[in-house]
Amino acid sequence: MRLNRSRRHPGDAASAARTRRRTGILAAVGALVAAVAVGSTAGAQAATSEGLLCQTDPQQTFSLTARPGYVSTPDGNSIYMWGYGMSSGQFQLPGPVLCVTSGQPVTVILHNDLPEATSILFPGQKAVKANGNPAQPQFDAPAPAGSLTSMVQPAGASGGSVTYTFTAGSPGTYLYSSGTDVTKQQQMGLYGALVVRPAGAAGQVNARADSAFNPQHEYVFLLSEIDPEVHLAVERSQPVDWSAYNARYYLINGRSMPDTLAPNNASWLPSQPYGALVHIKPYDPTSNPLPAVIRYLNAGRGNYPFHPHGSDERVVNKDGHALQGTSTTAPQDLSYLKYDIDVMPGQTVDALMDWRDVEQWNATTNPIPTQLPVITDQLLVGADTWFSESPYLGNKGTFPSNITVNNECGEYYHVAHSHALQQATNYGAAFGGMMTVFRIDPPAGCPTS
Repeated sequence: MRLNRSRRHPGDAASAARTRRRTGILAAVGALVAAVAVGSTAGAQAATSEGLLCQTDPQQTFSLTARPGYVSTPDGNSIYMWGYGMSSGQFQLPGPVLCVTSGQPVTVILHNDLPEATSILFPGQKAVKANGNPAQPQFDAPAPAGSLTSMVQPAGASGGSVTYTFTAGSPGTYLYSSGTDVTKQQQMGLYGALVVRPAGAAGQVNARADSAFNPQHEYVFLLSEIDPEVHLAVERSQPVDWSAYNARYYLINGRSMPDTLAPNNASWLPSQPYGALVHIKPYDPTSNPLPAVIRYLNAGRGNYPFHPHGSDERVVNKDGHALQGTSTTAPQDLSYLKYDIDVMPGQTVDALMDWRDVEQWNATTNPIPTQLPVITDQLLVGADTWFSESPYLGNKGTFPSNITVNNECGEYYHVAHSHALQQATNYGAAFGGMMTVFRIDPPAGCPTS
């Protein structure tokens, strides 16, 4: 169970970027989950090097600013973007993860520092108002006359603002994004995640008790794509030729592999605060009974078939609704196991994920019948590896002195990526893009010293 890296980088700038990325990756794979509690001040965000960074507020009031900025890619490119950020902060991609409670009022104040009008659409939320007036169509009612864009109250260019209010809907995950010139502005980066938690049951995906998850292992995978030619045209105030659209970068939480493995708020990715490394331990009915949850969102133009190696995931929610029957007395559980999570444009999918040591391999009591070849006969690409040189969880073997071993304690690393393999590239170079890693530590944990 190993992960080796091989990337192609043209030019000196890319070489410098490669060195910068490698330092960050080593820090990322060595990080343990370390949630730090913060006070309940306005706009507070829980601090953790891995997993969900949740923007919260006691009054569920958030002030966002749409700004221009730049993001970096693993091949050394720098791309002009637009994004929502906290008004007290700076440009970021994607927008903050807003965490609220179902049934409670929410206020989002949008300030606009962009050169054209923009807005926020909140799909799945009913009776959204802008400055006290209806702000978006009600999707459970007949569509009124007029286009969707014309019904979303915008904030005017270069300094405008608008205040949206609504009551948080059913528990689950929702995409929020621009409702103005949607094709262009969503491609430019105006999107984020809204997490609605059940009232009185923050550790569940929905109101069903069987949707409970481990709050220390909650992850958001906001999937998107970039055509750099579109962004260059917008940066130069030139018209966009949408007939020539060709996505070149594919992102999880605003990053491409291997940056997806870097920790949250990595200093070398100042505009891309969210990592995508999933870090768990095997299921155990006593010591680790609850699964992780991965909240998938699609802010792109195409279907993203996300495919983790080594484990199924249980899909429990779609588009903010629990998968269950309509009976009010005993709703039928309609959740299902899936090895490839298909996420359509604009869709959200909430999946519970645990890793089970089904074979229970043990070098003494239950050895693997096929022995590994000697290390001189193995293909180790590059001078570093995350393989432990042992197939047994929690065991480490020995390596030649020229090999840098990033595996700390015999943990496993399973690749997870888009199964549309062109989406697992950086400008066509393989082993990048919409890809990350699931790290499985031994049951007793993984000490770093």
